[in-house]
Amino acid sequence: MTENRSVRIMLVDDHPLVRDGLRARLEAVPHFVVAAEAGSGAEALALAGGTHIDLMLLDIAMRDGSGIDAAAAFSRLHPDIAVLMLSMHDKLEYVTQAMQAGARGYVLKDAPGKDIVLAIDTVMAGGIYYSAALARKLALPAQQQGAPGHDNGHDGQLTAREHEVLRHIANGESNKRIARALDLSVRTVETHRLNIKRKLGIEGQAELIKFAVEHAHAM
Repeated sequence: MTENRSVRIMLVDDHPLVRDGLRARLEAVPHFVVAAEAGSGAEALALAGGTHIDLMLLDIAMRDGSGIDAAAAFSRLHPDIAVLMLSMHDKLEYVTQAMQAGARGYVLKDAPGKDIVLAIDTVMAGGIYYSAALARKLALPAQQQGAPGHDNGHDGQLTAREHEVLRHIANGESNKRIARALDLSVRTVETHRLNIKRKLGIEGQAELIKFAVEHAHAM
């Protein structure tokens, strides 16, 4: 997304003061336009049909229902509108559910303002974005996440081996080189890559490499 093309944004949050703050923050960016606001998922869906929107910035917890349900509805009815979650909740269950519902990113409300700008630009350029704190949690092995009762196979959590594979991907290594370094078969490495993409809600190889380069060595 370049600054020559405006990004038309809908703010969806059931707190007017929160929307006011977001509007002020976003409209300070020259290529952002807050084109609509809604206080509920149902209102947002009604507005979307008659308003040109590029991206919906959506809260998860709203009085009339879950923002995750609204994200799923938007992805089904308006697949051309990108969905970016903005939430105070940092639980990995929420992140995984949001990405499975079709969201393209997840930003925490206490993240710096520049993170929201970067998230919108990343999503509009076709990428996927997580707040740094979430990215670290997603890539940590489950046993290191401080979440008792979660096993290594839980969606959204990378196993220790998948974490290793992600670090090698960040170094630009091929499946064959990763297999040799970790004493695995190439097929096993391919399976790990598929599992990593599924757990992180990433679709293509380019997005996987981008995520690995930006986050793997910081985790």
